[in-house]
Amino acid sequence: MDQLGVYYLSLEFYMGRTLQNTMINLGLQNACDEAIYQLGLDIEELEEIEEDAGLGNGGLGRLAACFLDSMATLGLAAYGYGIRYEYGIFNQKIRDGWQVEEADDWLRHGNPWEKARPEYMLPIHFYGRVEHTQTGVKWVDTQVYDDKMCLGRCVLFTISLILFLVNVGDYIQAVLDRNLAENISRVLYPNDNFFEGKELRLKQEYFVVAATLQDIIRRFKASKFGSTESVRTAFDSFPDQVAIQLNDTHPAMAIPELMRVFLDIERLPWEKVGKTFTKTSCYTTNLTEKVVQYAVMLRSNYCIYEFSTKISRCIENIGYKNALDNPERWISECWISETLLYLFLFLKFTTLGLYLSQCFPQFFVVKLGKIGEDYVKDLSQLTKLHRFVNDEVFIREVSKVKQENKVKFAQYLEKEYKVKINPASMFDVQVKRIHEYKRQLMNCLHIITMYNRIKRDPMKMFVPRTVIIGGKAAPGYHMAKLIIKLITSVGHVVNNDPVVGNKLKVIFLENYRVSLAEKVIPATDLSEQISTAGTEASGTGNMKFMVNGALTIGTMDGANVEMAEEAGEENLFIFGMRVEDVAALDRRGYNAQEYYDRLPELKQVMDQIKSGFFSPKDPDMFRDIVNMLFQHDRFKVFADYEAYVKCQDKVSQLYMNSKEWTKMVIRNIASSGKFSSDRTIKEYARDIWGVEPSDLRIPPPNVPRDVADEMLANDATGKLHM
Repeated sequence: MDQLGVYYLSLEFYMGRTLQNTMINLGLQNACDEAIYQLGLDIEELEEIEEDAGLGNGGLGRLAACFLDSMATLGLAAYGYGIRYEYGIFNQKIRDGWQVEEADDWLRHGNPWEKARPEYMLPIHFYGRVEHTQTGVKWVDTQVYDDKMCLGRCVLFTISLILFLVNVGDYIQAVLDRNLAENISRVLYPNDNFFEGKELRLKQEYFVVAATLQDIIRRFKASKFGSTESVRTAFDSFPDQVAIQLNDTHPAMAIPELMRVFLDIERLPWEKVGKTFTKTSCYTTNLTEKVVQYAVMLRSNYCIYEFSTKISRCIENIGYKNALDNPERWISECWISETLLYLFLFLKFTTLGLYLSQCFPQFFVVKLGKIGEDYVKDLSQLTKLHRFVNDEVFIREVSKVKQENKVKFAQYLEKEYKVKINPASMFDVQVKRIHEYKRQLMNCLHIITMYNRIKRDPMKMFVPRTVIIGGKAAPGYHMAKLIIKLITSVGHVVNNDPVVGNKLKVIFLENYRVSLAEKVIPATDLSEQISTAGTEASGTGNMKFMVNGALTIGTMDGANVEMAEEAGEENLFIFGMRVEDVAALDRRGYNAQEYYDRLPELKQVMDQIKSGFFSPKDPDMFRDIVNMLFQHDRFKVFADYEAYVKCQDKVSQLYMNSKEWTKMVIRNIASSGKFSSDRTIKEYARDIWGVEPSDLRIPPPNVPRDVADEMLANDATGKLHM
């Protein structure tokens, strides 16, 4: 019997670079490094040439990339589907402290990791341009997609990331509508502040959904791998062969589109359509509310209305009270089996094994010596590190590796940013999308507070800090861009004040991306996760910092809650309001002026910003920030300011005790195994998709053929996935 295939749909795949990841997964990094060295070259310079793939932005796309990596690692017959964007989100440049957006032309030199497959051109239709024939609807526009391989860690299983792009074939149509059609795969996240942008976004979503479903059905019908010949005509076994996983709301149209294909193209009766698609489609989101409205009429709408009517009739037949008391009854009677829409509201996992081996290779070696190499595929084994919390030798090794990474990153900053920093200082890092709810503003207020303390008493002992902030602001998000300008303006004052010297430095990382994360995360001492409690859906960056030996200062928000549960709240620096406190403050009424009047340090900071201390040429530059903080701050920066500053003082105090700091680091790393996407995908595979992951380990390519054959023969744990 054919193996069930998992088809993962996402509008984003934040892949980063491929070369280093591929060498690691193939077990060839050391050999390639030596070969390049023998040629008189530096492999790191080669790796820097590769562009980050412009296929995603932020946590949603990074999670999709991690899931693909885990599916490959676990040997699943899986495929990722998305769009091959010609341009990524944008490249961020900082000019005179302001963010400036430039096109992310990541394909200007081509992409050696992809292979065009013109034999699988797919017709996709927009705007009702259809031809009705005796055999049904004929679509006009044609698309072509590329295959890009994604390799799993420590095994040689591969899965395909299939990226669709537009190819207008007809000459006259190409002359008239080439720009209109090709816009679909032109750019990730077009500006949707106007109708044309919303229309293009909807077309992108439908485009990837329609192309994906055609390819899935082609594969289902095919007689063998890679064949275009259709041999299956019945769809009775479709749920046993196909599991479709939707990443967030963007590809949600796949469900009604699959209904439409079954009805219009495959001519299946309604009863069979319902029983087939409800056993096939699964949905994942990371927010409780993720709704986008489009004022357009689609053919799929009628499928939705019809299906909704049938569900309503089922509920009416058994009674609303019975439906509420016994949901499994009406769900079953209305064709919706338990595999219809698995709604996971809290995604909190990432590919930690990759970040350990790729970002933190020295520590990777240290751990291998302590707990063996199997933890790379089973991160729950990191708990074994708890045994070494008081091991003096291990503590020194961990501390040494962290310092080496800090020195390396300091050299990078000096080269790229022309800023010389103290590698012995605490690296205090907040890298994420710039947004009011993530509260980079509160971090900035603390920077100014530290600056004022140094200026007030320059001779007083101060734990040196390098505060590193990075992230992009949405092009149309005025407040986020102004926050970047404030951070860079504060940094300019702090970094050029001779009284401050090396005690405090402020760096804004331009154009933060995956490849830059791989440099800064292993060097981080303190990870800032300070969003207002109840606003962060989850986050994945905090886990990467955790497994790479950074301690977390944060609120009880998002995945910080689970991290505190695993490591113990005493091993994180938790501060501020809890969700219930925020709700109580909302009921009572939040008055920013109260905190300003009561806290002298906060008053001094805000007076400096208001007076133009950090913008002497334009004293009113940050008026919008000041007005927002006092009049309509939904995320209550002032309410958490005092607790945040006091918690930061505790951080500084512990940092002076290197041994105790490192012990806490080890406890965090030992508690991070739960947050691996490998574990998540195993649960998805067994509980949702109904397929068993493979434990088969394929020998790396440098193992002799006879030895490899013997290893495979002795491994009876799974079947080779091709």
